[in-house]
This record gives sequence, C-alpha cells and structure tokens, in this order.
Amino acid sequence: MPRKMAREPKAAANQAEHAADTTALSARPEKNTKIALVRTLFGRNEGATLAELVEATGWLPHTARAALTGLKKKGAVLEKSKRGDVTCYRIMEVAE
Repeated sequence: MPRKMAREPKAAANQAEHAADTTALSARPEKNTKIALVRTLFGRNEGATLAELVEATGWLPHTARAALTGLKKKGAVLEKSKRGDVTCYRIMEVAE
C-alpha cells in the first residue's frame, strides 16, 4: 500500500512558485532599487566606473562586480572602455 503524502513534494511546489515569480518579475515595472540605479549609471553615454558604482550603491567592490555578472546573465551587453587608466562600463543593449 503506497504511503500518503501530507503535502506536495517541495520540488514541484518550488517549480510552480518559480514560474509564477519570473512571470511577475518581467511584467512588473522597475522600482527605485539599487539595480535600477546600476542600470541608470551604465546607461549613460559615458557609462560608469566600478568606483562610481560602489559610491552610488554603498556596495563593496566584489558585490558591484557581481551586479555586472548578473546583468550579463539577464542578457545585457556591456561595453568596456577606458577613461584615463580606469575601466568604464556601459550597457549597449538589454535583451527583453
């Protein structure tokens, strides 16, 4: 006789929640968040340096670099250039 489960297994429940979350995230307008600030800084014509990003968000440098990676994973195309001897980043396009 098979055992009765008191609740749905976590894997199935998490998949359903995750699907609902990603739909809600893509349809939701962007709020006044730090990642919105990052997108604004990198969307400027001159872009932004890592130091500017750290100063604007209050993040540590490794967290700011992780935000760059996160943007790339979400489909943003980043351009690297030099401003003097400092690396500057700029968003070229964002996949929707």
